[in-house]
Amino acid sequence: MKQKSHILPIIILSQFACTSTWFAGNAILESLTKKLDFGTDIISYVLSSVQFGFIVGTLLFAILMIADRFSPSRVFMLCAFLASLSNLFLILPNLSVIGLMLARFSTGFFLAGIYPIGMKIAADYYEKGLGKALGFLVGALVLGTAFPFLLKGSPLANHPDSVIKITSGITAIGGFLLFILVPNGPFRIGSTTLKLAVGPKLFRNTEFRKSAFGYFGHMWELYAFWAFTPVALFWFNKQTGSGLSIPLWTGIIIALGGVSCAFGGVISQKIGSEKVAMMALTMSGSLCLISPLLFSLPTPVFLLGWCLWGIAVTADSPQFSSLVASSVAPELKGTALTLVNCIGFAITILSIQLLGVLQNIIPIYLLFIPLAIGPILGVYNLMVKKIR
Repeated sequence: MKQKSHILPIIILSQFACTSTWFAGNAILESLTKKLDFGTDIISYVLSSVQFGFIVGTLLFAILMIADRFSPSRVFMLCAFLASLSNLFLILPNLSVIGLMLARFSTGFFLAGIYPIGMKIAADYYEKGLGKALGFLVGALVLGTAFPFLLKGSPLANHPDSVIKITSGITAIGGFLLFILVPNGPFRIGSTTLKLAVGPKLFRNTEFRKSAFGYFGHMWELYAFWAFTPVALFWFNKQTGSGLSIPLWTGIIIALGGVSCAFGGVISQKIGSEKVAMMALTMSGSLCLISPLLFSLPTPVFLLGWCLWGIAVTADSPQFSSLVASSVAPELKGTALTLVNCIGFAITILSIQLLGVLQNIIPIYLLFIPLAIGPILGVYNLMVKKIR
């Protein structure tokens, strides 16, 4: 097909652009706390609002079978426009705490029509080599997540409002580009019914269950690590006087995960998705456990450790999605991925809120140790799966 040469690049570009709204609020958190006269507790609430919106949106989209009943590209574009508009509410002069949470919730809700729909569109085009395609696609999401921080740390955004305006603008453009350049894929199969009882049945499938629980362990760590990396950098600056640019280094650390997703997708074609996921989880879990030591090291070594963590913490994500999809019948892949995404993102709220509470109770250098729970359980499930 003549279109195939540009399909994946356009999906990747649009995914990057449209997911830039995910962490836009966190990137300008300092400005928001001053505007709302709110303490550091706002960190966990801002991101959890997005996650909760994403969960509600994903469930609703699944129940209404939006991606199967309507053109995925059209859904993607509409949600991109609405996510862009929701994001712009952050620059309202009279923004309240409730308004902030609602704006972040609605952004997350419409992101449910971007990230999963993007994976759906990729699956409609790439019946084979989906692990590699998803590696690039999730990599684009990670880069989009990092973009607001990189933007905040660059001369392009000399005012916090600029971060919001730019991310909203490219989100709208990304949605429009995908709509006009990516028609329905050749492997798209429409559906008219949703079997709500399929969820419990899926978890009776051993391969699905083990892959899903591996993914849940990964998600316990991922978003909490991203959300509290600025806190770690701030505390390191305060203790050492190093003067690191918090937005810039947060963006770099997250962005490196995008590269590792793509690289892991390529490697998975040779050694398999399970091995890639196992190696990434083992590395990130180890860094959780030794994180207190990183804070006592010289600045270059501290940054190296955190960058390696940013690489490891995401590399397994697309491979778990590939494992989940390959463990079920073709007609259940959409439901399986949706279910696992919903539960996984619900878990992120728990870990984010846990760290939000712990940051006021324990020293910051101990804050990331509880995140090791996820990788440990994830590795255990993969090992049990391999043994059986």
